Amino acid sequence: MVDTQTSLLRISQGQLNIIERCPRQFQHTYLEQLASLANPEQQEKQNLGSRFHLLMQQREMGLPIDSLLQEDEEIQQWMVAFAQAAPEIVYPSPDEQTFRHSEHYRTLQVDNYLLTVIYDLLIADASHAQILDWKTYPKPPNKRQLQNNWQTRLYMYVLAETSEYLPENISMTYWFVQSEAKSKNMKNMKNIKNMKNIKFNYTSHQHEQTRKKLKKFLNQLTNYLTNYEKGKPFPQVQEGSKHCDYCQYAPRCQRHNFRETELATETFLVSIDNIQEVSL
Repeated sequence: MVDTQTSLLRISQGQLNIIERCPRQFQHTYLEQLASLANPEQQEKQNLGSRFHLLMQQREMGLPIDSLLQEDEEIQQWMVAFAQAAPEIVYPSPDEQTFRHSEHYRTLQVDNYLLTVIYDLLIADASHAQILDWKTYPKPPNKRQLQNNWQTRLYMYVLAETSEYLPENISMTYWFVQSEAKSKNMKNMKNIKNMKNIKFNYTSHQHEQTRKKLKKFLNQLTNYLTNYEKGKPFPQVQEGSKHCDYCQYAPRCQRHNFRETELATETFLVSIDNIQEVSL
């Protein structure tokens, strides 16, 4: 069990999503560290996503990427598709006066918590800043769901709080670099036309909404942690909740509608808040 009596507790968007979904799941995952290992198929998907993120980071740093491209034909397809869909990102003009930084790390202290974000790519100039995030699973979520996800909320909130940019001058774009209609044939690049992106423009109103909700969530977490130290577990979702259908902790919570199938593991592992999230 981890020590919850530290003066400053790091909190990521993935942890906020889990608290919102099921506080007891947060307890099992982060306090008791009971997360199960991925099966070989899911591990390979995670490794593939990690390799693409590494490729994009090395490319942004000006390091050679030929060896990474030659190792994996699927990543070659993703890279070609992305270059055609967003040439202004992949091949920026050398005359542009912009700040670009991959794997950009920022923190914001709120009470006894250190909010932590990592942007796959931050591009900014004197007046505007945009956050880019690579997603390597095939089906984009509903835009409304993505807007309400803590990754979208927290990433733009932290940037507005830690910079001089007005919320109205901040945006975030998710790029879904893998297509559902992916092709094994390099001559038949179906994933080019199917590559999708979802963009969100920030506002001052959204910023204040996030501030209030974040304050509420962190206050709840403080209460949960205080009670946990006294021997009281975190709250569970109601019996019969659909979240239990895909949670590996359902047997531990004595929830009998747990589906002991690969679907359960797959859904848990590839949910958006667990993609490329750094363990904190």
